[in-house]
Amino acid sequence: MNEFQHLAVPGVQGLDPYQPGKPESELERQLGLSNIVKLASNENPLGPSPEVIRQIQQRCTNLSRYPDGNGTELKAELARRMAVQPSQITLGNGSSDVLEIIARTFLTTGSEAVFSEFAFAMYPIFVQATGATSRIASALEPSSEMPYGHDLEAMYSLVNDKTRVIFVANPNNPTGTYLSTDSLSGFVASLPEEAICVVDEAYFEYVEKEDFPNAMEWVERFPNLIVTRTFSKAFGLAGLRIGYGVSGVRVADLLNRVRQPFNTNSLALDAALTALADENHIQASRKVNAEGLCFLAEGLTEMRLKVIPSVGNFVCVDVQRSGAEVFADLLKQGVIVRPLSGYQMPNHIRVTVGARRENERFLAELRKVL
Repeated sequence: MNEFQHLAVPGVQGLDPYQPGKPESELERQLGLSNIVKLASNENPLGPSPEVIRQIQQRCTNLSRYPDGNGTELKAELARRMAVQPSQITLGNGSSDVLEIIARTFLTTGSEAVFSEFAFAMYPIFVQATGATSRIASALEPSSEMPYGHDLEAMYSLVNDKTRVIFVANPNNPTGTYLSTDSLSGFVASLPEEAICVVDEAYFEYVEKEDFPNAMEWVERFPNLIVTRTFSKAFGLAGLRIGYGVSGVRVADLLNRVRQPFNTNSLALDAALTALADENHIQASRKVNAEGLCFLAEGLTEMRLKVIPSVGNFVCVDVQRSGAEVFADLLKQGVIVRPLSGYQMPNHIRVTVGARRENERFLAELRKVL
């Protein structure tokens, strides 16, 4: 028992912290391995674009100055691209920071948040830390078209007069499933205005489905909508931690009251601005990802494993035994994936799409393990 536990607010006292993917350096220390393949954290195997690297190198000479606390240039460019006002944008230390700001702004003891089973593991942590109550909707059946995906009818059934925030991950992490334009827009339209709907689009840039929505286009239509995105995934800036949310001006005003003034650093702001302009790098990232998704799905299917169809940059697969044990066995071979017991999916692992040689290595080692 932590002797200071009783001093913490009730929501924090029983909180289990988020466990990030194991870093290569830790595996090197523990097992003395080299040539490690990390496919655990949904990072872009191409990394940031060369233009971003050059921009960071130039900025490294001016780190004694505080960053622009308002992120003026980045917000102006994002606003131009999405046809919104800069005052509608909230910048964050990754989109997870924006999600936490939303929770701190709208949730408190006595209020409730709704999200789906098998959704992003940070949602219940953010909710519990505020003292609010999580209402978790049952996901779609494994046999459905979107196995373990969001069941919008089940989510809507949990919305009541205590509901203040609804989290919708589209695409969803860790399943890779998605909601179509018609189904999601109808869901958002059905919600009461006093309930904030958050559409988490962290993997938006990777999706190539014609019926996949761009929820940013709905912000003017739905005043209670917030859409979040990140530069950590397709843009390859996970190490710099920068993301953003877009909402109506009144909602953004509340979020920016809670946001810390320097929650995004100078390198991240410049890198994000540069990354937005490098469309060739995004196209290359999409191409590598699309090829990798097919390659992994085919290889896993050949092993007679059940793969959830994914539109993100990862695949979720039922390994038909303890995912934690498979994870541990793969670690000994120098391959890091993500076990999903924390998501209540004990027989599944999540595998990031890597470079071709990394994908090949993973499949080869998994065959040995199984």
